[in-house]
Amino acid sequence: MPRYLFFSPCILYFVATSVFAQAVVYTTKRWPVEHPEPGVVVQVLEEVVLLEKGLFPSLSDNTQEAEKQAQLRMQQPDWHEQEARLTHAYQALLEARAVGIAKIPAVVFDDRFVVYGTTDVALAQQLRDAWQAQQP
Repeated sequence: MPRYLFFSPCILYFVATSVFAQAVVYTTKRWPVEHPEPGVVVQVLEEVVLLEKGLFPSLSDNTQEAEKQAQLRMQQPDWHEQEARLTHAYQALLEARAVGIAKIPAVVFDDRFVVYGTTDVALAQQLRDAWQAQQP
């Protein structure tokens, strides 16, 4: 009589996540990620202040006039694209802050392990594995 092994989805999920760690690369234009591997998330942190200044380069000191200028800017054809870019930039900064990124570039595995100084996920994984092997 044959025997069948059934694995709970939870066990399979645990095995899959322990083998294939989620990797997020936090970087800037200064340290580009040349060829990201499939499944790797790349967060290019942008200078939010520069984006804001690009959206509203010279607002008047007069509050009412500045409001009119801002409303006119928001009616421009590229407004939604620029607004989305600024929103994404803030979200990326918040995510980096939430996982405790202290400097860039950085590769984060499973929101737990951070390797600084590279955008190469394979190298970062080797460094993380070597560090883990040394831990008691």
